[in-house]
Amino acid sequence: MLTQAGHLDAQDTLEDQVKAAIVRCLRMPIGPSDIQDDMLLFGDGLGLDSIDALEIVLELQRSFAVVVTDEQMGQRVLRSVRTIVDFIEASRRAGPAGA
Repeated sequence: MLTQAGHLDAQDTLEDQVKAAIVRCLRMPIGPSDIQDDMLLFGDGLGLDSIDALEIVLELQRSFAVVVTDEQMGQRVLRSVRTIVDFIEASRRAGPAGA
């Protein structure tokens, strides 16, 4: 969870960290715990839009050092917290780009 200063606690799961990053970057009026791992982020889920998608892509790059390279990848990765976490974990297993 976020500490009072707004920082991530090192004991948080990656899912918790992603939820906190989404809430923080979109300034959402809900808490990270209100987002379920498999909840759709767009449409009937959280109801996010394309501007929100851009904000999340930038936040993922800043906070987790992963890059969503195109729209098709974004549609695949940004479906839910779980798909974002899977993407981050796969990126970390693959190692740094260009290595």
